[in-house]
Amino acid sequence: MKKSFRNSLYLFSLSPAILVIAGNLKGGIYTSANFFYSLIILGLLEWLTPALTSNKHTNKDDLIPKLILLLHIPFQLFSLISLFYGLYTHAIVGGWIIMAALSTGLNSGTSAIVVAHEFIHCRKPWEKWMGKLLLFTAGNFYFYIEHLVVHHMWVGTNKDNATAKYGESLYHFFGRSVIGQVKGAYRQEAKRLKERTQNAFTAHNYVIRQLVLHLVLIVFLYQLFGGWGILAWLIQCFFANFLLEYVNYIQHYGLTRDEKQRATEEHSWESNQFASRFILVDLSRHADHHYFAAKPYHTLDNFEKSPKLPSGYAGLFFIAAVPFLWRKLVHKRLKTFKNEMVN
Repeated sequence: MKKSFRNSLYLFSLSPAILVIAGNLKGGIYTSANFFYSLIILGLLEWLTPALTSNKHTNKDDLIPKLILLLHIPFQLFSLISLFYGLYTHAIVGGWIIMAALSTGLNSGTSAIVVAHEFIHCRKPWEKWMGKLLLFTAGNFYFYIEHLVVHHMWVGTNKDNATAKYGESLYHFFGRSVIGQVKGAYRQEAKRLKERTQNAFTAHNYVIRQLVLHLVLIVFLYQLFGGWGILAWLIQCFFANFLLEYVNYIQHYGLTRDEKQRATEEHSWESNQFASRFILVDLSRHADHHYFAAKPYHTLDNFEKSPKLPSGYAGLFFIAAVPFLWRKLVHKRLKTFKNEMVN
């Protein structure tokens, strides 16, 4: 595969947003297009296609990968606009409002938050601001702080709320992780502001500021669309952040390290399936990301020593949703990996 052609494959990451926009504008059963595509079609594709383990990639400063990230911003905004336009024109009514919100939230989870994750790791202030904007559109107010300050420092230890413990279900992890990260993000901001002799309970606090802005947006949506508008917004936000925590769950499940040990390629689950790599802009090459957090997504490498997930992120969603299936599939693989590390 030519390196330049490989970069163009990341354009597939825009396909969920295209389906969301088309489905919301058309209404009815079409609102389910992205839900069916992202969780069913891509899920099956993850099981049926071989892993793409090649480490051939282009220069970190190549323009196409950066442009693709920037394209996600208008596509995400148009996805949300299409949802509320569908409500306004009554193209989306009744139970289809819930499906439209789920499909839109699915795109927010696989596009906005994933691309925001890439932007917040960049050095330039405007790139970090783009990341914050995308997180806001997904209703997230803790990831920016917790991921950069806590998760990358303490992944695999008891100090990291975003590391799933061995035997923990997705649902228990979701509650524990979100509550812990919200509290942790507030504490981190309070600590930062205290060092600057500023009050923690002000707009200078990122967590407080985001919450206030979300409340303002909810009031605005109620004025324009009533209760259905608020319901649609909250559903899409909830599902987007549930997907975020689902990804956190499978990325580090059961992998631990000593607090004095550096996080290496052995402390993150990895997948090289096509959909996870090119729909999620190589988020699934997570081991290299934790090893070298500043590397752009299109330059991340596959590590042979990293534990490998049995499928991609889409292919494991419904399995992780059934705890005994997840444990049956992953625990044996985790045991084998740990035995190989000892030997």
